[in-house]
Amino acid sequence: MTSARFVAYYRVSTTRQGQSGLGLDAQQAACESFVKNRSGQIIEAFTEVESGKKNDRPKLQRALHLAKVTGSTLLIAKLDRLSRNAAFLLALRDSGVEFVAADMPDASFLTVGLLAVFAQHEREAISARVKAALAAAKARGQKLGRPSSEEFDRVAAEGRKAGLKVIVQKAAERSALYAPIIDDVKAAGISSLSGIASELNKRGIKTPRGGSWYATSVKNVIDRLAA
Repeated sequence: MTSARFVAYYRVSTTRQGQSGLGLDAQQAACESFVKNRSGQIIEAFTEVESGKKNDRPKLQRALHLAKVTGSTLLIAKLDRLSRNAAFLLALRDSGVEFVAADMPDASFLTVGLLAVFAQHEREAISARVKAALAAAKARGQKLGRPSSEEFDRVAAEGRKAGLKVIVQKAAERSALYAPIIDDVKAAGISSLSGIASELNKRGIKTPRGGSWYATSVKNVIDRLAA
């Protein structure tokens, strides 16, 4: 019995993804699992680095041609890896080449057509929302375009500073919860950091992170209280 033959087609959106394998490994694994479960074989695989909006894909054309001349089935990991353009996907459906998606192997031509229309609608809706947001920002006088490296560094620094401030504030709030307990331990005549830590552990008091107390963790809390 002749095993089913497939021509695999993988697509990544950026050159960086293509070089790193990001996203590609998952596609390959899905297709290989699909073929293995059907006792088939992948006679050749093509990987394309293209935007989902582009219909001019040389690797896809080569994959289609090979599938056609060998009577193989074009195999992809997910339907949206072919295109978000409804006209293109529908044209592919009518090209005479059988194709199947590993994530939806039982999809009929009607299902594929509907998915293509929905995908096109979503792409256009996203584009419209982005344009509307940019227009609103421009109307407010906000400067658009790619920020300079200096501006990017400034914003990043401000973000880190704000984030650090929140962390310090939260740590101070947590430390304040332990102030009465530490004062009680000191009132009992225990003043060393290691002694306080030992007493807190005896009382079953956990650190802010839920662990055991040590001299250093006691010191951190006392320092925050002093600050």
